[in-house]
Amino acid sequence: MSTAYEGSTPGFLVWRLSMKWRVAVDRAVAPLGLTHAQYSLLASLYGMEYSGVQPSQRQLADHTGLEALYVSKLARASESAGLVERTKDPADSRAVRLALTGEGREVVRSAIKVVQELHGRMLAPLGGLGGARTKALARELTALLDVSLDIIEE
Repeated sequence: MSTAYEGSTPGFLVWRLSMKWRVAVDRAVAPLGLTHAQYSLLASLYGMEYSGVQPSQRQLADHTGLEALYVSKLARASESAGLVERTKDPADSRAVRLALTGEGREVVRSAIKVVQELHGRMLAPLGGLGGARTKALARELTALLDVSLDIIEE
């Protein structure tokens, strides 16, 4: 185990790991014409569609943790690239629904394979994706994600 980060705070380590992951995914999906943010949007949309949901931009923003304005920008760029269709929600004129195009599905399937391989390499020291240490880490990270960090103003 590396001693380079010995004494670092958990917040710093989470930030460093997230930056390392973002850069690695950016590099891995670049040959497919994607960035990490685009991959996050498209892979999340793919998963939601697979579950039978055609999400609004707002729902996709909530799911990914990205700002709604950023999701809107990414969705417009993905639409221009022929990867996503944006349609007005007939039940809510303010909402925009998103769906992958056929080309979008092909690109995201390829990207998911690339990122899964990367994921496997990152998690190898913990026993791989199915390893007990990886599952324990996932539980711990989920507990942290469930903590509200909303600032209370007095």
